[in-house]
Amino acid sequence: MGGLVDPGNAVQGAIVELTRELADPVRLTALQVLAAEGPHTMVQLADVLGVTPPRLGNHLARLRAAGLVTVQHTGRHATYRVGRDDLLAVLTALARYAGNDAITPPRPAESTVDVAHTCYDHAAGRLGVAVFAMLVDRGALRPPDGSAAGLTLGGDLSAFRDLGVDPAAVDPGRRRLATACLDRAHRVPHLGGVLGHEVLDALLAGDLVRRGTGDRELRVTPAGSRRLAALLPGFRAA
Repeated sequence: MGGLVDPGNAVQGAIVELTRELADPVRLTALQVLAAEGPHTMVQLADVLGVTPPRLGNHLARLRAAGLVTVQHTGRHATYRVGRDDLLAVLTALARYAGNDAITPPRPAESTVDVAHTCYDHAAGRLGVAVFAMLVDRGALRPPDGSAAGLTLGGDLSAFRDLGVDPAAVDPGRRRLATACLDRAHRVPHLGGVLGHEVLDALLAGDLVRRGTGDRELRVTPAGSRRLAALLPGFRAA
């Protein structure tokens, strides 16, 4: 019987090729943004990543060759999206693995900003990530697949109501109702769009969180600590 290390094995080869592409921070982050937030033009993506379009173009060419992104040309614009709708699940698993305290070296003490802060007009940090995960897990939101910038509501909206928000009563106006926004620290999505704003307003109105002294800081109150620990699996304010 031969050994398990087999360069000709298709599954093994695919995993090796994927990890090779994910090993570069620019390519990894580009995939994370496209998988979580949906299609971007090269200029938009370069702006988000903080790199020049020519530098990003080289990386996108590699990702296209590997089948991890696709591109659609419309006039003078090229729009990039993920090439597989299951890629976010892989990237999320890797991000959670990397954030596992059991496998990472000791970190500095976590600040209140790490726990919760605002991103534009919605909640981010561990709180924002936990809210998004709960909404997806309970079927209130369909998980992003990289095909669109907005998110689709699921069939069970009770999780939103538990947060103090009734999606049926929300008028998005010209904004998107719900979006996935890649959390800068945790590299998994938190909730943006009008519903993200409404959730933050409900948390503030219920005195579960309060605005801190910093520009974007949110502080979880003692009552919020108890309520959110019961509502959001795995979330602890301290």
